[in-house]
Amino acid sequence: MKRSASYILGIVAIAAVTLGSCKKYLEVEPISSFGPEFVFDNAINAEKAVLGAYAPMTGDQGYGIRLSMYYTYDDDLMMGQGGTPYPDNERRDIAHYNVNANNTQLAGPFNQLWLGVERANLCIYYIPRMPEYTGGTTAQQAKLKWLHGEALTLRAQYYLELIRNWGDLPAQLEPSFTQTDLYKGKTDRDSIYEVLLKDLQLAATLVPWRTQASASSERITQGAVRALRARIALYRAGYSLRRSPVQMVRGSDPNTYYQIAKDECNTIMQQTADHKLNTNFRSVFKDYICGHAIEPNGEILWEVAMGGGTSALGDSKLGYYNGPRGNGTGLGNSALTVLPSYFYMFDSTDLRRDVMCVPYNVTNAGGTLGSFRTLQTMVDGKFRRDWIAPNVNASAAQYFGLNWPVIRMSDVMLMYAEADNELGNGPSPAAYNAINQVRRRGRGKPLATADPTIDLAGLNKAQFFDSLVKERALELGGEGIRKYDLIRWNLLGTKLAATKAQLQVMAARSAAPWNTYPTTMYFLNNSTTLTYAGSYYKPNVTPAPSGYSSVAWLGTAINTTITTYYAAGFTANKSELLPIPQASIDANRNLKQDYGY
Repeated sequence: MKRSASYILGIVAIAAVTLGSCKKYLEVEPISSFGPEFVFDNAINAEKAVLGAYAPMTGDQGYGIRLSMYYTYDDDLMMGQGGTPYPDNERRDIAHYNVNANNTQLAGPFNQLWLGVERANLCIYYIPRMPEYTGGTTAQQAKLKWLHGEALTLRAQYYLELIRNWGDLPAQLEPSFTQTDLYKGKTDRDSIYEVLLKDLQLAATLVPWRTQASASSERITQGAVRALRARIALYRAGYSLRRSPVQMVRGSDPNTYYQIAKDECNTIMQQTADHKLNTNFRSVFKDYICGHAIEPNGEILWEVAMGGGTSALGDSKLGYYNGPRGNGTGLGNSALTVLPSYFYMFDSTDLRRDVMCVPYNVTNAGGTLGSFRTLQTMVDGKFRRDWIAPNVNASAAQYFGLNWPVIRMSDVMLMYAEADNELGNGPSPAAYNAINQVRRRGRGKPLATADPTIDLAGLNKAQFFDSLVKERALELGGEGIRKYDLIRWNLLGTKLAATKAQLQVMAARSAAPWNTYPTTMYFLNNSTTLTYAGSYYKPNVTPAPSGYSSVAWLGTAINTTITTYYAAGFTANKSELLPIPQASIDANRNLKQDYGY
């Protein structure tokens, strides 16, 4: 897959990033003797500097595993790795809300995100000062302005990730070499959000739309800028855990930010030549993300380009850490669990269920399905090894070069519907149209054709919001969004508790419909496609059909494999955020721990 002229080139040319920085605070080691007078001497080198600012998004400390698959769980859809050891002062403690400031998985991502901020800051500082920015040819000016807009967008993404995981943090909005004191205290996140929203408003005027750009769509284009601005506006409008008092508080003047989100999403939705839904939900993941190809409709507005080549610095463990195992049961971690309650959130007509939820492992022989999984050990499937091209079913490698989707078009449409509903006394026809297109696509129906069996209609504001909360779960599960959605809606604790209660009822089969669902499922042996006898939603098929494997399904095993660990340490008004790594607290006399840590 084309990799944006390679982030590695950018790392070499980004020497200026490390000049004058505070080593203890940012944990940055000098990697080149090139100074800013060389890096920002011409557009070619400036582009390498911007590519270097992309690089901290990748690898084990970025969206390669920790930011995508450690920090984003547990939510009401999926659970991070269970089992022992627990507590482990590592990924299990993060997922199950038992984390402390000395957790071994905190410092790397925290520092790498700040590295991204610093690299972006250097580009934001120097590129507009280049003579060609205002005095060059039309082509030179357009190139440098695009690079400037990319850097502004990258900084906004890094800061969003820092804020939604750690809350209030220092406002480091200039390169470190310009600062007289790098020992900064915390700045209220709303002030930082305001800067980011203005930055992205500017960036949208600097960056071309996808069809105007000559580079790969892995680079930031205008749709990505506007979608990120909408997402940040929703965070600004929503709830977050505050320092004083330590409780969940909604952002001030929320309608201002809902309007920003609505306007930005609407602008994107009008650019149908640049961004629209792929009519096939499965294809987005199987053919393009797992197929190492660019989705041609622009459904994926922005994806983190992973370099491939088995690198902890520039690749991802998508398909290794999560998803079904290969070679029977031996290859891969299958560390993320789809909750039984999430599986049954899908109705029998929803095609997204079998994309999201995988009840099997695969062999090394042409993707033949191997051992089958029980309901309580089901794994996520959007980034599955049996879809990866070329075939990796028998590969013991940990890095498969799968990109991480940051924002998809369906997310934009659902953000639009949410903002529209919040601004009025209920949803407008345009909001219904947006959510109903997503719903139709999820069931394999034509996007533009009304379908009364699928479409939402006649809902009041609260009912539409509840439907949207569910639709975002069905559409965006496994993509690192759900936990943060629940936090900004102030629903995380409520949904975790409700899910625990539902799992108990399911395990006991003590109420409808769970007492009518099968206790055993039967899956066809030696098949390359998932084939089962009977229904997930009706009593058992009897007798067991010939050629099928029987698998224990809905029953008490939920208690032993899931409920022991699921969100076990969650504490309201604390667990919504992570503690700042202790090493960073120790290195900065003005940086304090908050939120009960």
